Amino acid sequence: MSLNATKFERIPDRLPPVNTIGWVAWVKQNLFGSVSNTIITLLFFYLIFLYVPPFLDWAVFNANISGTDRSVCDDNKSGACWTFVKVRIEQLLFGLYFTLNPDQTWRPILAFIVFACLLVPLVIERTPHKKWILLTLIVLYPIFFISVVGGGVFGIPESDASQWGGLLLTFALAFVGIVLALPLGILLALGRRSKMPVVRSFSIIYIEFWRGTPLITILFMASVMLPLFFPSGVEFDKVVRAMIGITLFQSAYTAEAVRGGLQAMDKGQSEASMALGMGYWQQTIFIVLPQALRISIPSIVNTFIALFKDTSLVSIIGLLDLLKIAQNSSRSLDWNGYDIEAYMFAGLVFWMFCFGMSMYSQKLERKLDTDRNAE
Repeated sequence: MSLNATKFERIPDRLPPVNTIGWVAWVKQNLFGSVSNTIITLLFFYLIFLYVPPFLDWAVFNANISGTDRSVCDDNKSGACWTFVKVRIEQLLFGLYFTLNPDQTWRPILAFIVFACLLVPLVIERTPHKKWILLTLIVLYPIFFISVVGGGVFGIPESDASQWGGLLLTFALAFVGIVLALPLGILLALGRRSKMPVVRSFSIIYIEFWRGTPLITILFMASVMLPLFFPSGVEFDKVVRAMIGITLFQSAYTAEAVRGGLQAMDKGQSEASMALGMGYWQQTIFIVLPQALRISIPSIVNTFIALFKDTSLVSIIGLLDLLKIAQNSSRSLDWNGYDIEAYMFAGLVFWMFCFGMSMYSQKLERKLDTDRNAE
């Protein structure tokens, strides 16, 4: 009996079914993967259909942007009055001083442009010399900002900081608070874990005091009580006092965020560095802090986002930040009744800054996630 030889031929590779790969598979798995997911998805799309088209009609298609007064908006009530934002844009962005001196608006505009020019290279992946750019942004840019916006040097007229307002004031308060609070918070976090009782006790008392005090109270104390502790004739501008209060408050929260990263570190890292003969500061600077800060990125950025939004509280001490300027502008006799447009503009600006910080922190976290990159 003979066996017939069977000839095997290789079948060409075939693509997987369309419904198992790509966006089709993602939609099927995440939006319609179960009965409950399907119901939620359909309900969500129904709400979009119900509310988004009318909103677009109001905000975009029927919106008013022409003219220089409210007459155009009063004649067309079916759309948003973006004419209000167009007319008050300088006040919303720069505050009272630069609105009253329109020939000086180039100063805050230049400050924002330089900030963007320094920030964009930090976001781009393969930009060379990022450390020097970051150092310039942290050290030299504040000097440039004070010189250009504050004036008083190089023949630039001096501007009263108490008349700053809008986005300019919000940006200045948040930037100073972040730049100063981060190194102070790192020192406090290290001090809280120090083996020296005096340093540890001081750090704990400082952190718990400022964390337990509302920012409104701190701003009030910085504005009213702080001048009482200085000699006669020594005065600080109200904006500077607010910056001091915000920095002290923010540093406590930053310290706790960094301390969380320090506690999450493997103790073997410190023990290995000690075995190599490294001193405390060498361990801290080259081994401990880089890893602790990498772990703490989400928490630190979360506190920075909260700080940016909390700058609106400075209105209680008479400073006109972006939100307060928007409120006052929409309640003026010329534009009374257009509060929605004012709040939407302010909310959009806040969202852009906060969303940008969030996205950059996620990108930085993915880049520094050495464990995942090694897989």
